Amino acid sequence: MGIVELLGLAGSVSLLSGWRLYLTIFVTGLAMRLQWISLPENLQILDALANPWVLAISAFGAVAEFFADKILWLDSAWDTIHTAIRPLGGALLALAVVDAGDPVWQVVVFLLGGGAALVSHGAKSGARALVNTSPEPVSNAVVSTGEDIATGGLLFLAFANPVAALVIASLMLILCLILIYKGFRLWRKIVSNGS
Repeated sequence: MGIVELLGLAGSVSLLSGWRLYLTIFVTGLAMRLQWISLPENLQILDALANPWVLAISAFGAVAEFFADKILWLDSAWDTIHTAIRPLGGALLALAVVDAGDPVWQVVVFLLGGGAALVSHGAKSGARALVNTSPEPVSNAVVSTGEDIATGGLLFLAFANPVAALVIASLMLILCLILIYKGFRLWRKIVSNGS
């Protein structure tokens, strides 16, 4: 796997960890366990994700997140709790994917992976907080289900075609930054009108 493919895979799992950390870990581990994907030698550190204990814990977390994310306002509480967990998970997954021998490169990848997960987590949390203000309860479940499907599909794309995944990860990052910017402007408008 070349540097572009590694960056595509690392960027994808980092960004998707900001949405669905447990699902990202579970799908990656399951794909490895069932040999849907074979990792090159430099990525063998990810074999830990195929461990039955890791699979069981991440599956439990994914199921808990699936249901918590469908319930109005519980999803925002869940996101708040995971504000530190998802970026750290994204950073560690990116670091495991790149597996650089140079300590400087390891720090750079760790920070970029954590930053990407934090940006996607912030965009998801902000967008979901806005969806929660909707008077009907259906939109929350629809948005959450869309996130579940997008995460699973993008993970499989990342494993099948890391270059395409790099393009999509870049577009996702831009979209997340736009959502954060628009959410901040809306928040600032609400605060200034309330003063």
